[in-house]
Amino acid sequence: MRTAQVDFTKKLRDWDGFGVNYVEAAQTRDYFTEPQEYGGFSTLTEAQRQEIIELIFGPDGLKPGLVKMFLDPFHQPEPGPGYRYDRHVIDPAAYDHASTTQWMRYFVREGLNKTRARGDDLQIITTLYGPPAWMTRQKFVRGRDLDPELKYEVAKYLIAWAKYLREVEGFPVRYVSLHNEGEDWQRWPLDGSTWDALSHDYNMYWPPEQVADFIGFMREMLDQQGMQDVGIAPGEPSNWYRFFEYGYADAIVEDAQAIANIGLITSHGFFGRGIGRWYGDWRSVGIDTLRERRPDLHAWVTSTSWSRMDAAFVWEIHNNIYSAKVNAIIPWATVQRSSQWVGGDPNPGTAIRIDDSGRFIVEKGYYFFKQVCRAGQPGMAVAHVRSNDPEVTLIGFGSNGTKNPDAFIVISLAQESVALSIRVVGGASRFTAHRSSETERYIALGEFELKDDALNYCAPAMSVTTFFAA
Repeated sequence: MRTAQVDFTKKLRDWDGFGVNYVEAAQTRDYFTEPQEYGGFSTLTEAQRQEIIELIFGPDGLKPGLVKMFLDPFHQPEPGPGYRYDRHVIDPAAYDHASTTQWMRYFVREGLNKTRARGDDLQIITTLYGPPAWMTRQKFVRGRDLDPELKYEVAKYLIAWAKYLREVEGFPVRYVSLHNEGEDWQRWPLDGSTWDALSHDYNMYWPPEQVADFIGFMREMLDQQGMQDVGIAPGEPSNWYRFFEYGYADAIVEDAQAIANIGLITSHGFFGRGIGRWYGDWRSVGIDTLRERRPDLHAWVTSTSWSRMDAAFVWEIHNNIYSAKVNAIIPWATVQRSSQWVGGDPNPGTAIRIDDSGRFIVEKGYYFFKQVCRAGQPGMAVAHVRSNDPEVTLIGFGSNGTKNPDAFIVISLAQESVALSIRVVGGASRFTAHRSSETERYIALGEFELKDDALNYCAPAMSVTTFFAA
């Protein structure tokens, strides 16, 4: 017989929540002559935008607790005479934080208002998508290498943006992240040129030693700007495999200042395809390496694929939680206007898709993400789970003293219905349930009562069901 268990008395780690990401400028090499708005809000009416905000941040929506915001390369033209290169002096007039970020800031502003209206709050991580051209050796957008004489200018660029978001917009920025997939040295020819890679998004190559160096010196720079409560994240490799195998975890622990200053462990959670072979996994060894020295460190997935927007997408979330041992997950762009991606979007799954004619549809990915996003609210705890069937797995979130009820998610990858006996330890005796499948969109299933501490349930093929303590 297929059996499974969720044990709310066994807390594995604190849970910071699920998140969303709105992407505006991502690829264009000259925003002001060829503007790009990948998120798509610019094509909609205000009523449509508010409808989407409600779907995501409203009390009956996804209810995310985290937001990722990118910093594109167009906020600071090359400084002229009189610019101060002092690393502790940030002149707000030197930066244009508004022109390329209108709709991303709208998305976060409206989402934050909606979130706080229901008595909750957001945590924001902002990631350097790529520095201005003049800060690279190549002196063009998506130049491969940092100009070492300008490393403090790169740091100031990111700090100035975080300061603007906090002080001008009033956004709760909690972390700054150094790069987005900057570990992928194969994306650039050795001469640093990018003429044949217009389909790639921004970045610069970030060797492990460079990451450790930045974590070391940026703490003082943030403190000088009054941002003692903003933590430093080491950037975001494509997956947890690369975070360890490419040397990033080792470089940080071997640098005394870096391991002391790091505020959050970050990576993307993709499982991708290499050159003629599969690579990657959801290993925790990099996270474990840092936590041996800093047990207090949390780890976030800051981008991951929506895959086919089905039960397997949620199974990947399970792997990041229980194999990589993370405290939070933010998928790739939650709202997408896919026609804006040169060469075809490599991650076409999403929650809400916008077309070029000013219409939007709610994709099935929204409903599968809703299963976990509403269950795993900030401040809860990851609970111990197990299953004796490889096609059926669970995710458990304990209340952990929050206002949120205990919850567990049943993920079935089987191609037929599966009868389960689920033992619930330390939780309620009654649960209400919602389900998404290939034919169902977060439907209410009513109430289930435990008998002899077990809940009997028949999971449909390729389904995800969430049980909330009643």
